[in-house]
Amino acid sequence: MSFVITAVTIYAVLLGLLYVFQRNLMYHPSSGHMDPAHYGVPEMTSVKVETDDGLRLTAWYRPPANEDTLTLLYLHGNAGHIGYRADKVKPYLEAGYGMLLLSYRGYGTNPGYPTEDHLYLDSRAALKFLADQHIPIFKTVIYGESLGTGVAVEVAQNLGIAGLVLEAPFSSMVDAAALHFKLFPTSLLVRDKYDSLSKINNIKAPILIIHGKNDRTIPYSLGRKLYDMAPQPKEFFGIPNAGHNDLYDHGVAAKIIEYLENNL
Repeated sequence: MSFVITAVTIYAVLLGLLYVFQRNLMYHPSSGHMDPAHYGVPEMTSVKVETDDGLRLTAWYRPPANEDTLTLLYLHGNAGHIGYRADKVKPYLEAGYGMLLLSYRGYGTNPGYPTEDHLYLDSRAALKFLADQHIPIFKTVIYGESLGTGVAVEVAQNLGIAGLVLEAPFSSMVDAAALHFKLFPTSLLVRDKYDSLSKINNIKAPILIIHGKNDRTIPYSLGRKLYDMAPQPKEFFGIPNAGHNDLYDHGVAAKIIEYLENNL
């Protein structure tokens, strides 16, 4: 009986810690100054994006080479800051695409702290910034990376964007958490749900999903689950031997650019 009581007590303590500190597990922002030239993209300019709740967030922007060229809104994953994505966006800059690389609140030098609702606010502010730069919504591609895929699906709903690109997406944060914390009732615990599965049918643009078949962070099966629910037109690139953070080592940028040129 004492063993049972001890086990239940330990489980309850772990359950409480998981609930209280879940956002510490979900968001891993890095601090520090974010200068485009320092990270190897001097062609980009540091700008401020203003949110509806009064924050001014750092982002990097480069307009498209001409008015017929697409612009990407890049929504990054849960760790680091935009400086760590400089190498990933270089191929698109070299191809002449416009690029807005948004840094969420709480990342880099930005004020505030990240939550699901806050990241939605930040991303909608980024879309408004592009509109203010006279970038038409039908020339805008929303690109989500990892956690950013949940943000991208939310803000892309019912918009006449050119396309939606999802790198290593999940069906929902509840599904992802259930695979990593199998002993806990994640459907009851998770506060920031990022339920892309229930929203993907509201996308009115072509969808491209890219996922590494050896992804241990967000399993390949969750990307396929989201793809299966997504409306047409859609395409899925499953990358053999790729994991979660090394997709661009497997030529993904060239595949995405080819897709943008041929489909959008």
